[in-house]
Parts: sequence; C-alpha cells; structure tokens
Amino acid sequence: MTNFGYTLMTEQSGPRELVGYAQRAEERGFDFLQMSDHYSPWLTDQGHAPYAWSVLGAVAQATSEIGLMTYVTCPTMRYHPAVVAQKAATIGLLSEGRFTLGLGSGENLNEHTIGLGWPAIETRQEMLTEAIEIIRALFAGDLVTYRGEHFDVDSARLWDLPEETVRIAVACAGQRAVETFAPYGDDLIAVEPDETLVPQWNAQPDALEIGSGARAIGQIPICWDPSEEAAIERAHREFKWFGGGWNVNADLPTTAGFSAASQFVRPEDVAESIPCGPDLDKIVEAVSKFWEAGFTDVGLVQVGDEGQDRFLAEAAGPLLERLRAAAHR
Repeated sequence: MTNFGYTLMTEQSGPRELVGYAQRAEERGFDFLQMSDHYSPWLTDQGHAPYAWSVLGAVAQATSEIGLMTYVTCPTMRYHPAVVAQKAATIGLLSEGRFTLGLGSGENLNEHTIGLGWPAIETRQEMLTEAIEIIRALFAGDLVTYRGEHFDVDSARLWDLPEETVRIAVACAGQRAVETFAPYGDDLIAVEPDETLVPQWNAQPDALEIGSGARAIGQIPICWDPSEEAAIERAHREFKWFGGGWNVNADLPTTAGFSAASQFVRPEDVAESIPCGPDLDKIVEAVSKFWEAGFTDVGLVQVGDEGQDRFLAEAAGPLLERLRAAAHR
C-alpha cells in the first residue's frame, strides 16, 4: 500500500498559511504532511522561510490524525542534536505519536547561517552519524553524556517523552549513504525514484526492512493549474533551481547563487522535469516512478503559494483517488 503526502513548503508560504494548508490537506484525505526546515528560500521569488518547528507545533494542534514529518532537518550545524531531540520529542507528544523525525546532512544554503563554514560531504556524514547516536540515546530517556569527534553532550536528559519513540527517517542519496545510515534509521528518505535504493537498504544486515516495518519516503514537485501555461510559468519562476540536482544544490550558499546557477534554465526545461497543468494522469505517471521503485510513501509538492488553495479545493481529492487506484492495482 502506498501512502500519499502533502508538503508544507516553508520556502513559499508564511506560517499562518501553512497551518491552514495542513488542515485542508487532512480534510482532503492526504496520509501525511512533510515540512521543509529552512532558514532561507531557494530563490528570492519564493519569499518565505518561517521557523519550521513553531509551525509544526501549531500544525500538531490544528490537525488530529494525519502523519507529520520533517523533510528534512539537519541536526548538525544550525541545531545541536541534543536540541533536535528535545524538539522532536515535544512534537511527538503534541501530535500524540504522529511525528517522524526526518534527518539529513543539510544544505549550505541554510547551515552556513551560523558562520562555521560548510564541511565536506564526508565530514557532514560523520556529523550526522554522531547526531543520530545522540538523539537515539536521549530518546531512550537516559541521562546522556557523550564525547564524539564533532559533538559533546554533558549530563543531558529529556524530561518529556512520548510513550512511543519518535521514528527517525534518514535522507540517503546513493549506496554509500545507504550503507552508512541504514543501521541508524527506521525509514529511508530519498528525493529521486532510484530503483537501487530500496534493495540496497534492505541488504544491510542491521536495517529494518522496507515494506516490513520500514518505509521509503519520496517527494516530487508538481504544478497543477487549470492553465498549463500558467503552471509552467509559475514552476519556472519558483522552481527552476530544482534542475541543478542535489549534488549542486547542497553546496550553493545563497539565493543569489541559486539564481545564477539556474539563469539559463528555460520554462520548457522545467516542464520536462515537473508535471505542469490540469492533466491529473500526467501527474500520476510521474508519481508512479516512486512506487515502481519500491517506495512506500510519496509526498507531493504543489509549486507556488498562489496555487495552493485552488489545488486543495479542486484537484487534491480527484488526484488522490487516481493515485490510489493506480498504485494499488
């Protein structure tokens, strides 16, 4: 069974709007909500970056059943892992067990903010490994003292913990990351429908098996609009950065850098990678690549704040019906 989510895109909407979209997404029947955790939008035209954890607290109270998750939080630079553990446990309590902590090694765009530079990928993965060890130790409810290569914790304990331990999902891009993090995560996160990832994860001796207790959680941008022309224009304006790929996107430090890197991306280039317009079958075809690659969960990113209300009111229900019918054949 494939679950379908709605993405609360903090880069393109303000905090009050995001809470409202969360409520309507639950009403429309989405299975879960993904929330990005950014200090900056990708492009100036997106124009937003509220604090994700404050919004999550509000969303947890404004909804009742829909799953919640960060997609993703970097627990190594802007946030110390001990603080991430406290935040995640609190959201776990407020949501009554609906929250999954999605973690990743981060992007320069957000993490350079604190002025400590941007480490190489090998160092970032070492830092993430230590961070997950710390978070898991604190989730166990013990008094934790930790001395690592990158992080120290001195006599820390979480005093408010949910009855059910918060799940940890880890973002992986490629075999090396899967081999490193599969033993540490409950679930896999990936932004591309790479058909090799799920078998690689399941091959790790200490990993929970995807499909039998673990999830593989993907994400895909779409730009639904009654006008295909308007959809392509909006997707190009706000999501042309997407074409750079994550190897590039992880290292660019500013919105100006993303603007420069995507200046030659044409509207037709965006339309080739993001399904745009009113054709729901085209969206289903694009999303299907994830469940065909073994993913259990797929979150949809509706591009642009201006299109959210109409998407949720007119397209979300029929789209979910078509997605579920296609995925469960």
